[in-house]
Amino acid sequence: MIYLDYHATTPTDSRVAEKVMTFMTTLFGNASSIDHLYGDQASTSLKQASCQVAELIHASPKEVIFTSGATESLNLAIQGHINKQNKPSRLIISPVEHKAVLDICIALEKKGLSEIVWLKIDQQAQIDLDYLEKACANGGSLLCVMAANNEVGTIYPIQKIGHIAQKYHIPFLCDASQAVGKSPINFQEWGITYLTLSGHKIYGPKGVGALIIKKGYQLEPLIYGGGQQNGIRPGTLNVPGIVGLGEACYLRQIEMEQDEKIIAQKRDHLQTLLLEKIPNLVINGDIQSRLAGNLNISIPDIPNSAIIARIRDKMAISTGSACSSGVPSSSHVLRAMKLSENVIDGALRIGLGKFTTEEEIEQAAEFLIEAKINCENIANLV
Repeated sequence: MIYLDYHATTPTDSRVAEKVMTFMTTLFGNASSIDHLYGDQASTSLKQASCQVAELIHASPKEVIFTSGATESLNLAIQGHINKQNKPSRLIISPVEHKAVLDICIALEKKGLSEIVWLKIDQQAQIDLDYLEKACANGGSLLCVMAANNEVGTIYPIQKIGHIAQKYHIPFLCDASQAVGKSPINFQEWGITYLTLSGHKIYGPKGVGALIIKKGYQLEPLIYGGGQQNGIRPGTLNVPGIVGLGEACYLRQIEMEQDEKIIAQKRDHLQTLLLEKIPNLVINGDIQSRLAGNLNISIPDIPNSAIIARIRDKMAISTGSACSSGVPSSSHVLRAMKLSENVIDGALRIGLGKFTTEEEIEQAAEFLIEAKINCENIANLV
C-alpha cells in the first residue's frame, strides 16, 4: 500500500526506533531513581532530550514539560491556565483549531468557566488579523491559534499573531503539532506563551509529546502525585518515548530544510498530475502558504466516501482529521471556511512525508484518477 496520510501519523524513523529500543531493553532505568547508575543514565538522557526539543523550536530546556502527546499538552495548557486564574475567562480562538482545542474550550464554556470569542477566517482558512487585534483589544484570558492547520495545511503568521497578543498582554497558546519539524518556529522571539508538539507527527514514537511553558508562567496541574517535572505534570516519565522524541527533534533540526523542499516538489508534482486529468479539481487551503506535504483536494459532485471505497486497499489517504473518534463527519475546518457543500463532501486530505517516493506519487495519481472515472461511469449508468 501507498501511505499518504502523514498528517495523521508518521512512520518512526529507524534511527529513532533504535534509540527507543535501547532505552526499553538496556538503559531502562527510572529517571527518579537517584541511588544508582541506571537512574543517573535515564536522568541524563532526559536532560539531553529537553535540549534537543528546545533547540528545534528555539526555547530553553527548562521550559520543556514532557507529556503523552499534544492532546494532553493542550488540556494542561488551557485548563491549567484557566484554573490558575480562579475567575471566569475569555478565550479567543480560531474556529479551525484542532478538535482537542475546540472541545476543551467548549467544555469550559458549558461549565460557565469561560466565554468564547470566535475569530474570523477566509476561504483559505487564513485568519483575519484586523479582527483578531480588535478581539484582543477588548481583553482576553488566552489566545489560541495553531501554527499550521492539520487538514488544509494553511500556515499561520504566528510571529505577527504573537506580537498582537503581547501588545495587549494576552497569553498565547500555539498548537504547533503539525508545524514543528516542517516549518521554522521561534518560541522565544514570536511572543508565544505555551506551545504544544507531538512525537508521532515528526517520525518519532506515539504516546509522547511536550508542552513548552514560557518562563514566568505557572499552570495548575491536572494530576497530582510524585512531584516530577516541578509538579506540573507528575508521574513516572516515559524515558524511551522521551528519548525518541528528542532524537526525532534533533533529526528534524538538521534535515528539515532539505526534506521539506523535496516533499513540496513531490506534492506539486502530484497536484499537477491530478489537475491534468481532473480539470475541475479544487485545491483547498492557502496554496501560497501551506505545509510542504499537504494536498487537500475536492472532486466536486463525487463524495469522498466513494473515492475512498475504491482506493482503500491500494493507498492510505483520509477525508479529514484522524483525531475525531473515528466517526465519519464533515470537516469543521471546511465548514468554517464556508466552502460549498459539494466541495466539502468531496474533500480528501493527502499527506506526503520524507519517505514518500516518486513512484508512489505516479501510482497514487493513477489510482485517484481511475477512481474518479469509475465513479462517473457508475453515475452515468444510474
